[in-house]
Amino acid sequence: MNNNAPSATVTLPGLGWAPFYEEQLTPEDEEYDALRISSVHRSRMKGESTHGPVRISLPAHINTSHFAVGDWVLAQPQSHLLVRRLERRSLLERQTVGARNPQLIAANVDTVFVVTSCNDDFNPARLERYLALANEAGTRAVIVLTKADQVADPASYEAQAAALQRELEVVTINARSLDAVAALAPWCGTGQTVALIGSSGVGKSTLLNTLARKSDEAKQATGAIREDDAKGRHTTTARSLHRIAGGGWVIDTPGMRTLHVSDVSSGLEALFAEITELAPNCRFRDCTHLHEPGCAVQGAVAAGTLDAARLERWRKLHEENQQNTPTVTGARGNKKSGPRGKFR
Repeated sequence: MNNNAPSATVTLPGLGWAPFYEEQLTPEDEEYDALRISSVHRSRMKGESTHGPVRISLPAHINTSHFAVGDWVLAQPQSHLLVRRLERRSLLERQTVGARNPQLIAANVDTVFVVTSCNDDFNPARLERYLALANEAGTRAVIVLTKADQVADPASYEAQAAALQRELEVVTINARSLDAVAALAPWCGTGQTVALIGSSGVGKSTLLNTLARKSDEAKQATGAIREDDAKGRHTTTARSLHRIAGGGWVIDTPGMRTLHVSDVSSGLEALFAEITELAPNCRFRDCTHLHEPGCAVQGAVAAGTLDAARLERWRKLHEENQQNTPTVTGARGNKKSGPRGKFR
């Protein structure tokens, strides 16, 4: 692979390159440049190379919806003409109403920062949806609580967030303060990629500006929340890849207030591990944990070791996932689920 630029501003490993991608190369690929996609639009894409940003030339009839910010592609060295995309190590995607195919959010992400704020936007049920998405993609999830400086004691928010998933890390920050850079540094080192997901108005763009230490001219636009309901307005309209101060990369995404779950069975199992572990102890193999006798899950609720509200949220997500997950026809017309796999 061609990587001989003498004035390189960043190395391939610094861009996030890893042995996983190297192993996909053939001897014929030596002449091509490896580029990381930094933005995707309907008819154009941009990328990051070892010698700076480039505009990627697209072959005729290419469908850019098949590409995600964070993807690695091979391109011809002079024209930057796209040759092919490399297999992804992880992929964040979501199902949107009326769409035949999932919407690609970000690719090859190491850590997902699920951003929410210490106000009325804090919603455990919505956060669980984001966590299921991150779990299914095979990425690490971290809850980032913003606007901690605007409440007297953020401890209650921290406790609620930490209870959503086992060993879930929760970080409380003021997104405008440089202290946030230090707090999030463990996930933002050289070559690491984080993605910011969350609702509008929770401080994602502000956090991006702080992590990237952008100048006033280069800053992402930010928007205030409405005072009556603490809900925000969209300021980020497209996904984009940005270099951050610690040597890592951050993918900024538009706010997602509605997030339907689909094909996230593994993600839900990890999210609701306490229910997953109890289920094999139920009397009936197909127990719905609703009214069956001998239900170990309902027994835990009765004993006070499992929150009934938590079980109800699991049931809602489980049923929604079953309804939305595509099925394929197996032998003799039998239906079977058709998950796309944890890593794509």
